[in-house]
Amino acid sequence: MRILVAGATGTVGQHVVTQALARAHEVTAVARRPEGLTTAHPSLQIVAADILDVEAVAPLLAGVDAVISTVGIGTSKQPTTLYSQGTRNLVDGMSAHGVPRIVTISSEVADHWAHQSPFKLWVLLPLLQRFLGATYDDMRRMDIVLWESAAQWTTVRAPRIRDRAGTGGYRIGTAAPLRRGFSITAPDMATALLDIAERDDLGRQFVFVAN
Repeated sequence: MRILVAGATGTVGQHVVTQALARAHEVTAVARRPEGLTTAHPSLQIVAADILDVEAVAPLLAGVDAVISTVGIGTSKQPTTLYSQGTRNLVDGMSAHGVPRIVTISSEVADHWAHQSPFKLWVLLPLLQRFLGATYDDMRRMDIVLWESAAQWTTVRAPRIRDRAGTGGYRIGTAAPLRRGFSITAPDMATALLDIAERDDLGRQFVFVAN
């Protein structure tokens, strides 16, 4: 399978690239600053592009089987359209080239809060929304973009992603946030994204993952 990885130099994106290559996939790694990706492999193509640039994105989707988007703005408090407009550019390019599958990262904060535990509902999520609300608001706009597209999308409502060694396993659910699912390591998150991209039973769904 040929996978386009958007945000390939990020904490999760780099693990997606290396793990996808280890699974014998062909990878197109897309990043604004590709020099941050030091991996070299015969099945890896590294491209400098901004997914907010629709003219740059569309040609990259030719011949792709699935897209994994790991783009993000970290803890920036500034308003953004990276998630919504970037995803719109990806799904428009996918439509033009017949690419059916996209997997994206969102956050539990962007999900309906009625699904959350009391601690998250009354303490954690309001704090995160207060300080990083611009990010989560744009993730919610991304949800709309995906719903309005014809793509077979899966959006992962992630907990805190920790930059540390993977555990070798993760939990996944589709109904609600996972019990005691406070975090997931970046390598395990990458594994989950690839597993989800390879599955054909999670199209047009939100899923939850955690260690």
